[in-house]
Order: sequence, then C-alpha cells, then structure tokens
Amino acid sequence: MAGRDVSTVRFPDAGPPEDVEVLIVGAGPVGLSAAVELHARGVAAAVVDQAREATLVRAGAMGHTPRVVEHFRRWRVLQEIRDEWTFPPEWNKGIRLVTSLVGHELVPTPRPSFVDTGRGPAEEALRRPQTALVQVFLRHLARHGVRVSGGWRLSGLREDASGIEAIGESGGVIRAKYVLGADGGSSTVRRLAGIARQGEHATEKRVRLVVRTGDLSERIGPAPSGTNIVVNQRADGFLAAISPREWRVYAGPFPLDHEPTEAELLDTARAAFGFDVDLELASATTFYHATRIAETFRAGRVLLAGDAAHVRTPGGNLGEGFGDVVNLGWKLAAVVRGSAPEELLDSYDAERRRHNWRVADFALRRSRRTQATLADIRRIGVPDDADLSPDARQRREAIGTLLRESRLGGDGVTFDERYDDSPVIWYEDGQLEAEPPWRGDGYTDDARPGHRAPNGVLDPYGGTLYDRIGNDFALLVLSADREAERAFTAEAAARRLPFTVVHLDGTGAGEVYDAPLVLVRPDQHVAWRGAALPEGGAAAVFDRVLGASRVSPNWREPHMANYTEFYAPQGLRTRGTVIVVPGRGETQRTYTRLGKRLAADAYEVRIIDAPRIDQPDVLTRLGDTLTEAAGGATRPLALLGADTGATALAALVASDDTSAPWWPDALVLAGPAGGATGVTASWDEELDLRTHCPAHRAVLSGDEAFARDALAVPVPRELLDAAYGRTVELPHLVLVGDADPLVDRETLSRAVKAAPAARLAVVGGAHHDVLNDLQHRSVAAEIVSFLETLGNRLVPVISVESSTW
Repeated sequence: MAGRDVSTVRFPDAGPPEDVEVLIVGAGPVGLSAAVELHARGVAAAVVDQAREATLVRAGAMGHTPRVVEHFRRWRVLQEIRDEWTFPPEWNKGIRLVTSLVGHELVPTPRPSFVDTGRGPAEEALRRPQTALVQVFLRHLARHGVRVSGGWRLSGLREDASGIEAIGESGGVIRAKYVLGADGGSSTVRRLAGIARQGEHATEKRVRLVVRTGDLSERIGPAPSGTNIVVNQRADGFLAAISPREWRVYAGPFPLDHEPTEAELLDTARAAFGFDVDLELASATTFYHATRIAETFRAGRVLLAGDAAHVRTPGGNLGEGFGDVVNLGWKLAAVVRGSAPEELLDSYDAERRRHNWRVADFALRRSRRTQATLADIRRIGVPDDADLSPDARQRREAIGTLLRESRLGGDGVTFDERYDDSPVIWYEDGQLEAEPPWRGDGYTDDARPGHRAPNGVLDPYGGTLYDRIGNDFALLVLSADREAERAFTAEAAARRLPFTVVHLDGTGAGEVYDAPLVLVRPDQHVAWRGAALPEGGAAAVFDRVLGASRVSPNWREPHMANYTEFYAPQGLRTRGTVIVVPGRGETQRTYTRLGKRLAADAYEVRIIDAPRIDQPDVLTRLGDTLTEAAGGATRPLALLGADTGATALAALVASDDTSAPWWPDALVLAGPAGGATGVTASWDEELDLRTHCPAHRAVLSGDEAFARDALAVPVPRELLDAAYGRTVELPHLVLVGDADPLVDRETLSRAVKAAPAARLAVVGGAHHDVLNDLQHRSVAAEIVSFLETLGNRLVPVISVESSTW
C-alpha cells in the first residue's frame, strides 16, 4: 500500500457569507476544527484563509496524542483520519531511537503482541500530517454546509456594541458576533487586535526540512520505521516519513545570524538516513526553542487559538490548539445561544493561558535537558554504523543508558490540562492548597473540580464515558438519590443547556470519582462534585459554571517570564501596570498582599525577583528583567521598588534611556536603601527592624526562600552615587517610615526637593518594610491615589475644601 496522496489540499474558492455568528480566520487544523466544534454545538461559523491551498511539504506537527484522538472521536472524524494514511501503515512502528534509519537501535522500542486483545480506556496515538487532517475536516464541513473560503485576506477589524466587522483586503466585509484568530504565529488577527506577546526569546535556531527521495526500497526494505529519533555525530532529531518519497528531518542548532546553505542542510539529512542518498530539498522552515504567548487570549469580540495565541518549543503545540478549541467551543455556544453571559468568555483566557504557560515551561526545560544529554552523547562519541567492534557496542550501550535516564515522558502534557485558577469552577474547600504540583512527565487520574474527567469503558461493547457524554453537560450519578438529578435536569432545561445524566453504579467509576454526584462540562472537565446539592442548589452551581457568579483567586503563578502576576477583576478595565522590584532578602511572595490590593483597584501587578546588588552588571540585568516584565503592559506603567529594589530603580532611570521598553511613566520608591546596614543578633530583631505587622512577620518567617540577615549586606557606593547623583523628569512618590533607621532621610529629602515632580511621604510608626507594616492599607491607598493622578498632571482628584480635623 503506497498511502493516500494529500500532498496539496485546495481550499474552496466560494466567497464567505456576509453575516455569520463566528468568523474563523485561518484554515489550518485548529481553525477548521473550531468550525467543526462550533457547528456541532449549533453555532453558525465560517472559515476564511488568505491562502488558497495547504501543502504537504510544509508539514508541521504530525503526532497526535490520545487526548487529541478523544477529540477526533467526539467530532466523528476519527475513522476518516485513520484512513488518511500518507505513507504505508506498516511503516508505523512507534518512535525508534536509532543512530540512523539503517543504523543501530539505541533504546529498544516495545512492540504490541498480535494476540494481545486487551483494551484500556485511553485512545491510541496517531501520526498523520496536517494536510491529512485538513482534508478530513474540509470534507466534514462541506457535508454539513459550513462555508470555507480560500484567498480571502483580512486587513481590518471594526468592533461595536453588537458585533464586529472583518474587512477584507479587496474590500469585502463580513459581519460576525465574534472573530476567532487561528491564523498562526504571525497572526493578522492578533496584530489588528493590538495583543502583544510575552515569553522567552530563542538564543539559536533550528531548521525543519522536508526532503524528497527516489526509490529507497532496496536500502530500507518494504517496511522501514516511519518515525525515528536519530542521534549520531552529525544529525539529531526526528527523521519521519510524510509520504513514501518525502521525509521530515531536523538540522541545527545554528546561530541566529547564520543562514545554512542547501548543501549544509542536505548533508545533515543524509547523516540521518545513514547512507549516501540523492535528496531534493522540498522545504526548509526555521523554528525556535522559545516561548511566545499572547498577553490575553480574548480582547472584546476577538479571540485567539492555536499558534495565534501561543508558540513555543516544538512538542504538542497542535494538541494545545485543539485544547483551546474544545475549551472555547461550548462557551461561545452558550453565550451566542443566550444561556450564559458574555463574561463566560473571560474564563477561556483564564484557563487556557495559564495552562499554556505551564506546558511551555515544561517543553523548554525538556528541550534544554535534551540538548545537555546530546552534548554528553557527543562527548562519548557515536560510533559509525559500520563499526561493530566491542568498543563501539559498549559506547552504544552507554548512549542508550543516557537516553533512557534522561527521557521525560509527556503524560502530564497529554492528560493533565487542569484548570486550578478558574472563575467558573466550583472548587472544594481546601482543594487548591492541597493540589499536587503539575508535572508534564506524569499523570494520575484525578476527578477533583478543574481536572479532566477520567475516561473509561462503561459497557461490554466498548462504549466509553466520553461517548455517553458527547457534546453535553453531564451529571455523573453514583448513588440512589434522584433529588439532585431532577434538580440539575430541570435547571439545565430552563437555561437551554444540552444535558445528560450518566448512571455509573456498578461500573467501578466510584473508585476514581470519589463522590456520589459529579458535574462534567462539555469539554470533559469536572465543574463540581459533591454528596448533595450546595446552598443555592443546582442554580448556584450553574451560575458559577456559566460565569454568572465568579469567585476566583486573583493570582497567577510565576512562569518563564519570571514574574508573579496579579490582575484586575474580570469585567473591569485595567487602569495601568505596576512592576514591583523587591529588596534585600525578599522574594516575589513577599508582595502577595500588596499585589492583590493594587489589583483590586484594577491595576495589573507584576512582581519580579530582587536585583543582585553584589553583581557588577546589576543595572543591566535589572533592565533586561524589566524589559521582559513590561511586555504587553497596559499604560501608564509604574515601577515600584523597595529597599535596594528602590535604590536600583533610581540608579537605572538615571541612565535616561527613555527608549527602553521598560521606561516608566512614574516611580514609587519605598524605603530606598542608603548607606546604613541592619546588623541584628536574632531573627526576632530582624523582624522588628523590618515590620511590626503580625501577618507579614508570619509571611517572612514561613518563606523558605527568604534570605535572612540580608539587611546586613551593604549597598555598593557606586549604586548609591548613581541613585542619588542626578534628578530625572519622572513623577516620583517616595515613601519612608518614620521609624526606619536604614533610610538616609537627609540625602533623600535633598534629592526629592531637587526633582521636578517628586513627593516624599513619611508614614507614621512604619519601619523599614514600609509597604508591609501595620499601615499597609494606608500606604497602598496612597500609591493608588498617586497612580490615579498620572493622567491628570499629578493634580489630585479630591481636594479638601474645609475640615475640622
């Protein structure tokens, strides 16, 4: 069997409709799957793409995890995708670790037994190129009358209170309720919506090649391995069949400014095959081990999915795009249908963006670990395939051991898309504090709210739980009590929600779900579980799940952008951004309380690590960190420093680099460090020097990362001279405690008086940690009052006309 020919897939050239509920821009697998998802939920969708065709030689992700296959099955396209082989199916032998295609296997690949008929609940993994998926999705959409239009280029977006207009380059206009950008990493939709990206840039680049061969059957046999990871002295990475004559192979890494020649690339490809072979370079696509994630996945009526929302180190990107579609689909349907308020769409950003950061961080760590292992292997030296000496065999065994020990699994990436900071999940008491850390390389079924509902076989005929749930909300019932079942059914009907009840008595599911009642969302995530209805009944549960009642921890964990983020409550316009720079000994956790308080007043807060004042390039490093933290920040941008964080900020802005991405609109300096040091004899004395607030003393005492005795470290004279040596034309708010012995009040007062727009505010009774002492509420209010004046030339909004106190 030679495989099916889907080397080129042409998009329909019929024009798009003038009016549609959801317009999807981008006809790749993510955009087309979004149309499949929305149509199945009764939403009128249409797809446009600036291209007129998709080609096999640009093949990206080809491997599809069991979680993705679960989506294919629910979309009713699984068998068609299975049938869409582009290379002979007998080439599918798993992922082999080899020295070359015809070389030595470094780690044995287990093969299934032909007579083993056992079947677990998880779907199989699949390998199909993206053109195969596109072909299947296009046929499915055509059968259901969903319009897909190639050759339509977006040039503008115009939003109003009732909808959004997409303006075509040739002048056509499409009216929609929402626009979904699924148009790739260089997304036009994202650019037009003004959404910036955050993350870590690459330091080198790699190239994904597609090469064409002649007839290789004499060298590789009738059924070679179609998917291989090659490790030798000249090549490393995938060597994967796309068709019988086309293979994908990786080259690099290369410096960012290096442009490899075609001969250089083909030499690497030949090394992966392991023999001299005539190759034609069909495609060469640059990719990076980096993280670039949109600062929001929703801006008004514009939503982003797939690479338009997140581009990261290769490995599971397409699967995450399908995850976006599944999360967003039921929410858009509920909003368009009028079953949920528009605020439900905010939970798409809250859930998927945090999850994508988590996966991106893991992917980057895994990539760096792989590169370190490869360096170790190259030091050992991969023998030539023809070398069969005892030394060569010994080295191959050592390399195989290294590969086995260094490989990280991906079960967590595949299945653990938990949502543990969502405004539309009804968490159990104490659940979030007790959650085990997310791990990309491990997974255990977990039926707590926010987690993917564990799947399993329900009947002797192979039907699964997900088959029973379909596209609906589902109440899983593991008890004889019918009162809650009737209440949920009636409430769902009143809200026009698709709803089903699944009785799981006698299936063994109780061992996994550990609750008599479990409400599962249409994207197969647990929304609530319990032994009985909560106060407010089924209505209260649905209010939470549909975004009508939102209670959420106002916090996001640190990610590769290296800051902790607090954000404005949903529904409020962000009024500006505050980047907090801690001082000696302090951590990002030190300012959790301040971050929450400023965020409650609709400011986005990003807390970075304290600058290392013992490093000679401290200001350069601080500038780099601020550049990263300031990415996508809402203006006005204020930099807020404490102790040496304040001193370093004052020194940094003295450079007067107003073109820097971090350049602020204002500075807040709290207890800026002077020449004095705080040498103390005990932890209690250090706490007394810092703060008298019992809550904050407990925070410092419980933070294992907090560096005790740090106040005894002197501030370098050159840093102090830079901080106090000149004035800067920026609004300054300087806060000091009147019980703080570490601030040089005389020098500070002189500097403030010389500045064109500065205020020195003294906090009565406060100690060195002026932001976190007994007066922290008043201090936070003073900061907010200062920030509110930035758009009003520092004129206070409120003035006192008369007072008797």
